[in-house]
Amino acid sequence: MQRAMQRPLILAGSLAVLMSAAGLVQAAGDRLAAERLDEVLAQATDFGFQTFEEIEAKRDGRFEVEGWLDEAWQAEVRFDLASGESFKEERKRRDSGAWGLSEAEVRDAMALAVAEGLVEFDELQADREGRIEIEGYDADGRELEVKILDGEVLEIERD
Repeated sequence: MQRAMQRPLILAGSLAVLMSAAGLVQAAGDRLAAERLDEVLAQATDFGFQTFEEIEAKRDGRFEVEGWLDEAWQAEVRFDLASGESFKEERKRRDSGAWGLSEAEVRDAMALAVAEGLVEFDELQADREGRIEIEGYDADGRELEVKILDGEVLEIERD
């Protein structure tokens, strides 16, 4: 009788371990290795992005870019990193004029974050004042947020 009781407990324990492992894999799917930034920028600039407000990693090797195609058109586009395909495209005509980071400024900001230990990122955001926040993870899988202004690291948060 005791053996019969142990089997459901073992199965329940195994299921719990598998579910938590699946959660870890799922969480890792919302981030990209920092060295893949060049691929992201290549696809976005090929699409027509001239400046960048936000780059966000999504599931299954996809990412989303918000920025400007020119002085009048702001866009938000989701890309597939493997195929280069773009989808979920949204464009808005704006009179306020383009702003955001150039491709070189995005690379420089990521280099600063990598120097602070970032190995994977899930989001890079810039505001109109030039403040940049990069959220991601270090080599140990701990959360890391790097705040940058004028090419200098202002703050580092580690969780």
